[in-house]
Amino acid sequence: MKTINYFGDSRYEKIWEQMQLLGIQDVSSRTQAKNGTIVWRLPILSDARGKYLEYASFASGYVRNQGVDCHSNWQCNKRVASDEYYAEQEWCDKKGKNVKTGKFLRFKTRTCELIPIEIDRLEYMMKYVIKNEFIKRANYVQEGKFVPKWKHEKLLCAMEAQTEGHNVKDVTVIIDGSKFKLI
Repeated sequence: MKTINYFGDSRYEKIWEQMQLLGIQDVSSRTQAKNGTIVWRLPILSDARGKYLEYASFASGYVRNQGVDCHSNWQCNKRVASDEYYAEQEWCDKKGKNVKTGKFLRFKTRTCELIPIEIDRLEYMMKYVIKNEFIKRANYVQEGKFVPKWKHEKLLCAMEAQTEGHNVKDVTVIIDGSKFKLI
């Protein structure tokens, strides 16, 4: 479901064009659209669960991964250092409880930098997705970490053919000069 009109504004048109080129789909439900949330489905399958990865832009200013690979989603927004204050308290024997002393204690923390404008969130999310999903996974191929599915299937078929009718306990496989023992 299309939640916004991507045409008429050059920034939205650019985002729309990038989405089309990369195969990213807007899969927001009616309720999400009503709440100002836009969910994008990437054409990348999850490593763990075999589902497509999804990212969302929320009206509250957050950009989040929708948690396909883990039990919950997480914020993609930039983290910034900030100070938080809370009232100092001391135990009062007369009242039998803690009372405020009038002083405040400061502690440093990191919070998410919210992005209040929708088009800014979409542009940020697109840059984040390209860097952290598309480029990262493209580097798997270059670094040799990516093994296509057909190589796995071809290897398994060859192993099954060799071991058919035999009681095999140990299997060793050599791939590109590296020796692996299968258990």
